[in-house]
Amino acid sequence: MYPPKPLKLVDCHTRGAGTELFIVEGDSAAGAVELVRDPATQAVIPMQGKPLNAIKAGRAKTAIYPLFALLAEALGTANFANAGLEKSRYERVVLLMDPDADGIHCGALMLLYFFAAQRPWLEAERLHLALAPLASVSAPRLEQPLHPHTDAELSHVLAQCHAKDVTEVETRRFRGLASIDQPTLSHTCVQPTTRRTRVLTLADAQDAVRVFGGLEQ
Repeated sequence: MYPPKPLKLVDCHTRGAGTELFIVEGDSAAGAVELVRDPATQAVIPMQGKPLNAIKAGRAKTAIYPLFALLAEALGTANFANAGLEKSRYERVVLLMDPDADGIHCGALMLLYFFAAQRPWLEAERLHLALAPLASVSAPRLEQPLHPHTDAELSHVLAQCHAKDVTEVETRRFRGLASIDQPTLSHTCVQPTTRRTRVLTLADAQDAVRVFGGLEQ
């Protein structure tokens, strides 16, 4: 067994308004995002494996869990403090997970952590989820590749191509953030003006609690 890799923060140069911290799955994803991020305003933290379920683990284990301890230090908001965000180092946190089942699970576990230990971020609507594309669909007759985010969207895109007699369609599924080419990763996941995101709410967190177990706090 190899020892776990040390957790690390790839920080940005500024603080406060306009800054954000990406949480991604592993070093490969972090390296890919680091290449296309804005180093002035966008920071990155990679997870190492699936994070602890903070609802089931309880306060003591959550507080000393390496990823969560590093996150609290990076955010500038202590775990379980339930204080305001006046001293927070970033304007928002962005969960950017791989477009697969493991990514959904990791995102839900991170949501549970914020619900249990960093709830002010949820209450202030400063925790966001960025949706990574599932695939790239290209064809000679398409002006530019299309990037569906779900299997349903992919099926719809392919059906639209068929209905419009678009032939020679090439579909490439992404295995994770590291498999997405840099222009696409930048456009669909990292750039705030072009990526698809949504704000995560307390209701989202409560839904995650019901699915993954544990008592609501």
